[in-house]
Amino acid sequence: MFVITVKFTTHEKDTKKFKARIIQQAKDSLKLEKDCHVFDVCHDPNNNNVVFLYEIYADKAAFDIHLNSKHYLSFNEEVTPWVSEKLVSQLHKQKI
Repeated sequence: MFVITVKFTTHEKDTKKFKARIIQQAKDSLKLEKDCHVFDVCHDPNNNNVVFLYEIYADKAAFDIHLNSKHYLSFNEEVTPWVSEKLVSQLHKQKI
């Protein structure tokens, strides 16, 4: 399994619309991508402008499909101006 985490910090004036848009992006990814298994959206209770994503894909190829999907490209173009910082990590989930 291939894991992606993303920490977004949004501009305060854009936080509300970003949060609505990221929820739609999560729903679209889970519905439209058979190899997207988890797409959790988390909010920092101490900083309203921070959103953390935890995503699990079948493999790196599935994540590459995600990055090239119409819904992701549209999402990314729309929200980029709303984001002041974006930190992405790629991980492999250890089988236990």
